[in-house]
Amino acid sequence: MKTTYFLGAPIFCVLSGDRLEAEVPAVSTAHHLHSGSANAGMNSAFGRAMMESMAKMNRDMMAAPMTGDPDRDFAAMMTPHHQGAIDMARPYLLVGKDPTLRRLAEGIVVAQGHEATVMRQRLAALQASAKDSEAPGNAEFAKVMIASMAKMDQDMAAAPMTGDPDRDFAAMMIPHHQSATDMAKPMVLHGKDPVLRRLAQELIVTQSLEIEVMRARLAALERGTTRAVLKVGVPISSRDRVYTGDQTSNTVSVIDPGTNLLLGVIRLGDPIPGALSPLYRGQSLVHGLGFSPDHRTLAVISIGSNSVTFIDTATNRIKGVTYIGRSPHEGFFTPDGKEIWVTVRGEDYLSIIDPVSMKETRRVQTSNGPGMVLFRPDGKYAFVPSSFTPELAVVDTRSYEIVARVPQASPFSPNLAVSQDGQEIWFTLKDSGKTQVMSAQPPFGILHTLETGPITNHVALVENADGKFAYVTIGGENVVKVFRRGEKPELVATIPTGDLPHGIWQSGDGTRVYVGLENQDAVTAIDTLKNQVVATIPIGQQPQALVYVPEAVPEGDGTANLIPLGEVGKAAHLTLAAPEEGGTARATVSVNAVGPLDLLQAAVTGLKSGQSYTLWLVASRTSPFGKMEPLATFKTNVAGAQIVQTIGPLRQLLKDSAGKDDAHSERFLLVTPADSDTPELIQTERAP
Repeated sequence: MKTTYFLGAPIFCVLSGDRLEAEVPAVSTAHHLHSGSANAGMNSAFGRAMMESMAKMNRDMMAAPMTGDPDRDFAAMMTPHHQGAIDMARPYLLVGKDPTLRRLAEGIVVAQGHEATVMRQRLAALQASAKDSEAPGNAEFAKVMIASMAKMDQDMAAAPMTGDPDRDFAAMMIPHHQSATDMAKPMVLHGKDPVLRRLAQELIVTQSLEIEVMRARLAALERGTTRAVLKVGVPISSRDRVYTGDQTSNTVSVIDPGTNLLLGVIRLGDPIPGALSPLYRGQSLVHGLGFSPDHRTLAVISIGSNSVTFIDTATNRIKGVTYIGRSPHEGFFTPDGKEIWVTVRGEDYLSIIDPVSMKETRRVQTSNGPGMVLFRPDGKYAFVPSSFTPELAVVDTRSYEIVARVPQASPFSPNLAVSQDGQEIWFTLKDSGKTQVMSAQPPFGILHTLETGPITNHVALVENADGKFAYVTIGGENVVKVFRRGEKPELVATIPTGDLPHGIWQSGDGTRVYVGLENQDAVTAIDTLKNQVVATIPIGQQPQALVYVPEAVPEGDGTANLIPLGEVGKAAHLTLAAPEEGGTARATVSVNAVGPLDLLQAAVTGLKSGQSYTLWLVASRTSPFGKMEPLATFKTNVAGAQIVQTIGPLRQLLKDSAGKDDAHSERFLLVTPADSDTPELIQTERAP
């Protein structure tokens, strides 16, 4: 006797020949449509259309015979499932207003219509080639399909219909998409047809991404706005995350600010020399960071691989990678979450990316070397300073046109911050050691120019119980400077941090800032009410951008897909000082393991501006210094500072020299003018 399985909800029945051996209960979606539990939203034309589409989909899926062959059963079940999505998307397109959800619905009609056609064709071919004598049915596959169907039916029935088409469409379509991915996974495991297996694999990826988009939009809509807003005033908790882009180890470090502990790193690529292979496929020079308004997606910009990596904040899972133009630097999501704008610093434009499809949709031409982009909170303007050209561009986000070009005091601006009230912008000038304040309102004039210090890196704007402040990282002085904001900014605190402070971001409630220490491979946490360092946390190698994301992990411990620091934590940290007492020149040095080699980076300050110098490896700290090997030649900027890098087997030599374990292997660092042997900087000892 041939046995055929039919789906019900939440149970399935068995047909023996043409006779039903068990009665199929009415599906709960139909009950949801007609029972007293139905709310006012179901009485609208859109609500009725949605529920009728659900009921039809359930009837058609129940009518699909389960043969025991995963290929045929998947196609037979998934075809009406796709048709149900199309039938729900079409009425939404008649009344829906949310642009993101409308675009998603349009994609459902097109993409799932095509996939349904493919499945019908494969099902017909498989049925035509099926033998009368069939192999025993795959019971495990059937059970998973049945359970997925039942869960979808239950979850869709539980989704409240509010009468708002945007909210109702997202609330209903999320469990529908989830059931599709749940049914596709056993098909990948048990199926044999290559066309259907590939379709199932693609379905898992695309519909998982669409689920995240719909959840984000639903959360925003339930907050009573069509725009997701930054979570300001959220107390610090272990649901928050601090992320750093670690440029040398090609990792993202993940910190729990509730405990101030490193949870692990997300590896995006290999260190040098592996990253130099012609067959290398990972990311290189991990640098910039941005996050979505719903705090569910982290965007990581890698300079060397010209890429943007999208990461799920709750699971630390890589969702996808977008490759764009030469040497992108920083990026951020628009306040409505519909786009991410990325500065392509190696060229002269902004890359505008759709975070759903993860495809570039347009480019906005700028001056050479756009450095960073952030938005006014109302989303009307984007602000783009340059790292190569002394001007900041103001872009109208609706027309994508530059509406103002504001002169910068010097060409190299790597970073900016926009105030919560949308009134002012602070941007840093790394080359000249300045920070400028400008109005975020037309005509966008410069309000103040502050002398902040050599290697002025990043800035964060903080509002707390004590007032409104700007926290600026000064890499050449190893401090964060705190300015009270107002008609005349006032320096109110200088906080020692550690070696080469770089990235900085404020907590959701403004009671802390977190600072990445580029030459110390660490993050410091600063209490903004006391202006004191409260924690120093070891992380990946040479952190660049840093962001604080409130409520990034809504549930669970958020440690999935993280790996330990491991080899990334191997480093030496050194200091250099002027040979004469009272000299102002100094340098901090990090020597990071990158496979069998080491990357040495020195942050040098206090030298003459615009002059050339040589960094040496020497055998003695006293003249005549013994054997001298040149490591790098560099030219200082207008502030008499520079970041110097070189590669070689250096870490063990310098560690031995600092520890004085072996007199035969002692080596030291020395800086002289390029045309002289007179020392300007001499290694002192290993930093603690």
